[in-house]
Amino acid sequence: MSGRRTEWGATTALIVVCAIWGSTFVVVKDAIERMPVMDFLAWRFVIAAVVMAAARPRAVAALDTAARRHGVLLGLALGAGYVAQTFGLQHTPATISGFITGLFVVFTPLCAAVLLRSRVPAAAWLGVAVATGGLALLSLHGLSVGRGEAVTLLCAVAFALHIVGLGQWSTPRDAYGLAVVQLATVAAVCVVVSAPETLRPPPDAKAWGAVLLTALAATAVGFFVQTWAQAHLQPTRAAVVMTMEPVFAGVFGVAIGGDDLSGRTVAGALLVLAAMYLVELGPRHSADATVERLET
Repeated sequence: MSGRRTEWGATTALIVVCAIWGSTFVVVKDAIERMPVMDFLAWRFVIAAVVMAAARPRAVAALDTAARRHGVLLGLALGAGYVAQTFGLQHTPATISGFITGLFVVFTPLCAAVLLRSRVPAAAWLGVAVATGGLALLSLHGLSVGRGEAVTLLCAVAFALHIVGLGQWSTPRDAYGLAVVQLATVAAVCVVVSAPETLRPPPDAKAWGAVLLTALAATAVGFFVQTWAQAHLQPTRAAVVMTMEPVFAGVFGVAIGGDDLSGRTVAGALLVLAAMYLVELGPRHSADATVERLET
């Protein structure tokens, strides 16, 4: 019973993080119009990593060698996702990019099945299908195949690999240190990518505010909570729960950004919620299916 309560607590925490991530879309949209996207990401992750390391300076030292290696691998996957998404946006409309990125929901159980040689429960597959339909209604307004779409597809695969790896390697004891290593790795990736051409400070106070908000709330707090939550959740369940991010982005876009609330948006949001219901409240043998962990 206590284990079930812990799972619900982890699910609730992950939903709160998705709300934070969704709320930042309006703030970030204005900031990246006045500074290079990669510069924004570099400052965001550098500040987040420094703040988290300073708050608990011994957290990384407490990790064993395997945990540090896992943190670097997870950070590389996460960094690759952000970089691919950014470059893909140069050649792809944002709505198409949002849907393709959201396909991490589909790739997560596929990656888990391939890498872990595990059986994905039928309820999880149904949740994946429903969530994908919801993401399509929320984000997709036509689809064309091109270089931008292909690069963004790599972003979705990278995020799926991050979710699977985090679900296998994160433990409650190591969650904080693992989050620090991941963010430091992403920061290094973003600095390397942006340094040759730009890497300048944010141009004004408003841009600095966006950097600090995303660095502290969306990144430092957000990824620590995600790392902790995924120590208690199956990767596929975490992926479906994280489809709440575009739902919250739509809510905040309407409430703050002045976006129109269409019937299509409402239908997409309801499908995402239905997918969460299927995964979270489905048959007990599906919800509690055990997945063999990777050897460390």
